[in-house]
Amino acid sequence: MRIDHISIYPVILPFSSEFSHSLRKRNSVKNIIAEVVAEQGKIKGYGEGAPRSFVTGESQESAARSITRFIQLDNFPWKLNDVSQIWNFVDGLFHGKAYNAAICALETALLDALGKSQGRNIIDYFSKDFMTNKVYYGSALPLAGKQRIVEICQLIKKMKVKKLKLKMGKDLNQNKEILEAVRVVFGEDCDLKIDINCVWNYGLALKHLSLINNYKIKIIEQPMRPNDPEIADFAGLMQKAGAVLMADESACSLGDMEKIAEEGCYKMINVRLSKCGGFRNSLKIIDYLRRNGISFQIGCHLGESGILSAAGRILCLLCSDAVCCDGSYDEFLLEKNVTLEDVSMGPGGEADPLDGPGLGIEVSGKNLAGLSEGFNTITVSRP
Repeated sequence: MRIDHISIYPVILPFSSEFSHSLRKRNSVKNIIAEVVAEQGKIKGYGEGAPRSFVTGESQESAARSITRFIQLDNFPWKLNDVSQIWNFVDGLFHGKAYNAAICALETALLDALGKSQGRNIIDYFSKDFMTNKVYYGSALPLAGKQRIVEICQLIKKMKVKKLKLKMGKDLNQNKEILEAVRVVFGEDCDLKIDINCVWNYGLALKHLSLINNYKIKIIEQPMRPNDPEIADFAGLMQKAGAVLMADESACSLGDMEKIAEEGCYKMINVRLSKCGGFRNSLKIIDYLRRNGISFQIGCHLGESGILSAAGRILCLLCSDAVCCDGSYDEFLLEKNVTLEDVSMGPGGEADPLDGPGLGIEVSGKNLAGLSEGFNTITVSRP
C-alpha cells in the first residue's frame, strides 16, 4: 500500500449536554484526527487522539505539531505492507507521555488504512490470548446536583447498566448528595467506583472515609495528585476498608507503571488508548501489569468520537481480564459525531465487535469537515 498523504484535522466535538468533573466543566472537547490517504484516494484510514493538558501535557496544537514531525521522520512507512512496519515505527518514537495522544492518532490511522488495504479488521494484528467476543461497559456520571444525577441514573437503570463511575470533587456535601441520589434510584443494586481527578489532599481524603465505607465503594480512581507523598498512607487505609486505589493521571507510560509497581500504593490502573500512546504502548503496559499482578480497566477520555470508541472497543475485546470497561458513549454524550456508524453500547452496556476492515467504521467527510471548520488542516504529502 502506497501512502499518498496524511492530513491532520483539529476538531471540536460538541456535547448534547454539559458533562463536568472536578477539573473541568465541559460542553465540548478539542480532539485531533489523523487521516491516512493511500492508493490515490482509494483507501482512507483514521485515528484520533484526545490531548488533555492535565493528563499528558498535550494540547490540540502541540499534538498536531507532533504528528507533523513524526510523519517527516526518515523511517515513516510511506510504503506500508505489514503491521510490523507500524510497530517498528512506533517503537522508535519518543517514550514517556508527552506525545501519547499524537502517537495514538497516527498509529491508529495507519492500522485502519492497513486493515482496509488488506480486507482485515485490525483486531487480527494482535494476540488473541485474552480475547473475548463481547464487551460490557459501565456508565459514567458527571459532577452535578442531586436532581441531575437522579435523572441520569433513571436513564442508566432503564438501560440495565449497573456498573457506575461517579465523578467527585472537593465538596464533601455535594459528593454525599451524589451518592445518595444514586442509591435513591438503584438501592444496593449497582457497583460503584468514584473518580476524583486528583483534587483531594490527604485531609480531604480522610473526611471521605465514612462515605467510602457507608456506600461500599470498592474502587477510588486517582484521589490525589501524582507524586503526592501522603498517597501511601491513604492507600493503607483503603486496603483496610476493602477498597482499591486506581491510578489514572499517574499512569501514562511504561515508566509510570514500573514506579507504581515499586511503590505499591495503586493496585489497579486505568488504561486509555490516547493517554497511553495507542495500541502498541497500551498493550505493552497491560502485559507488564499482568506479569506484576496489577489489575486494570480499559477506560476512555471524555468526548471521544466514534473513531476512538471503535479503537477502544477493539482494546476491550483483546482484554477479557480487564476488571471493567468504560467507553462507547457516543449517542449519550455527543451532539455530532464523525462516524457514519453509531458505536454506542447497547442495553446492559453490551457491545459486540464491529464488522468490516480496519476499525470497522467509516468516517463521514462532511461531518469531519464541519467539525474541523475554522481550524487549519495540516497535510503532509509523500516526499
